[in-house]
Amino acid sequence: MKPIRKQRLLLIGLMLAGLGLAATFALKAFNENLMYFFSTSDVKAGKAPDNAAFRLGGMVVKGSVERPGKDLLVRFKLSDFSQEVVVEYSGILPDLFREGQGIVAKGRLDPNGVFVAEEVLAKHDENYMPPEVAGSLKKPAGQP
Repeated sequence: MKPIRKQRLLLIGLMLAGLGLAATFALKAFNENLMYFFSTSDVKAGKAPDNAAFRLGGMVVKGSVERPGKDLLVRFKLSDFSQEVVVEYSGILPDLFREGQGIVAKGRLDPNGVFVAEEVLAKHDENYMPPEVAGSLKKPAGQP
């Protein structure tokens, strides 16, 4: 083979290797930034990751909201009408947050099975519920 042809083949090979490496890094970054949604039943069944952030949705259980101290920590329970998960959040809750309403929270499980939220999102009006929450809610027995 001529030296110029070898150089071209080497250059093409290096370009392909570079593209493969770039695609690998891009897919890895994309996979690390995926935020999966789980219902409270999924969390109780052990389907949620222990070492990664995810979104948890459900209805805020009536009578479960407590503020144990004078700081911004709030503790409440989320339910899909089948299972409940305790959620802790330190920060200012959305104005529309209240008991009996659907929310989605982003965070992680702690070693005790408590969901420690980094962000809490509440529905914006009475006619809307996040699709993930609506799809994950199980109707209580005896309700249409």
